[in-house]
Amino acid sequence: MTIAAKRRAALAAGALALGMLAAAPARAEDDHALMALPAEGMQFLAYYVAQDLGFFSQQNIEVKSIVLTGVASFNAVVSGSAEFSFSSGASLTRAAAKGQRMIALAQMNSLPAWDIVVRKDIADAAHFDPKAPIAERAKVLKGLKIGTQGINALDHAYLRIVAKMGGFDVESITVSSMAPVDTLAAFSRKAIDGFVSAPPWPQQVEDEGTAVAVAVGPDGEPSSLVPIASSLLITRPQVCTDHRSLCEKMGHAMVLAAKAVHERPQDAIAVLQKRFDKVKPSVVARSLESLTKVMPLMPKVDPKAIRKGDEINVEAGFMKADDLLSSYDGLSTDEYLK
Repeated sequence: MTIAAKRRAALAAGALALGMLAAAPARAEDDHALMALPAEGMQFLAYYVAQDLGFFSQQNIEVKSIVLTGVASFNAVVSGSAEFSFSSGASLTRAAAKGQRMIALAQMNSLPAWDIVVRKDIADAAHFDPKAPIAERAKVLKGLKIGTQGINALDHAYLRIVAKMGGFDVESITVSSMAPVDTLAAFSRKAIDGFVSAPPWPQQVEDEGTAVAVAVGPDGEPSSLVPIASSLLITRPQVCTDHRSLCEKMGHAMVLAAKAVHERPQDAIAVLQKRFDKVKPSVVARSLESLTKVMPLMPKVDPKAIRKGDEINVEAGFMKADDLLSSYDGLSTDEYLK
């Protein structure tokens, strides 16, 4: 082939390549979002699965997370510092009562995610019967010092509601707010008598044989708290108005994550083991069992579960019955899950 012919062939190949590029559909530009998490805990499995199994990427959305303890994560959404948070129905209704109406796009659990555990030596001394009705089991909590992740947070409310079932003054319980790592250390040195938490921390001390469960939320205890929305995907309504695709992609990713947790347990275990690499495999397996119980296969928001958040606040003594919302319309939608 002559030099001129080679040049003509090269030009033709270049033109063909350019034509193919022009004809190929452009990749949709990634949306970006900041997710505020109230803690580093396995109860946010849906987020970890969506991130690590590539569901956010499949939806062309880049999601970064920040841990803002307790209700600070919800407040970050209210203030506009973050687009999304995983927050409770109680936070959603409290804000609505103050005129700050957020919206729930997905419900990642429908049962209480927490266990209340006490030290085994305390349970043994009290002749604790783990098979007794929950009202009888709750009596062991009287006068104890219990760790929780946040004062007036939903796990604190759960503790107070279970304790009330024991028929004693719940104010006899001393409550200490502390991070999980501090909780485990305090429990180990007997600075606290027990704690209330979501996986994996109760499962860890039970696995070690140093604690017994007083109440197991993933088993639907107590039944008065079912259904509950303690992990709702929350955003500002304006976010979905201004960036509809962002809410659609986030909602679709949550649907895929919930499906994976139920249908691909080994993948879910791998995600948890990577994220919590200091936790024993046996504890991870126990934790996933609990988390699968609380997570619905289709994460559609149940308005009854949102109302339960209000009722929990009242039952725990954190708000008055007169402060219950008259309507829960507009606080949730399932249109971004379709």
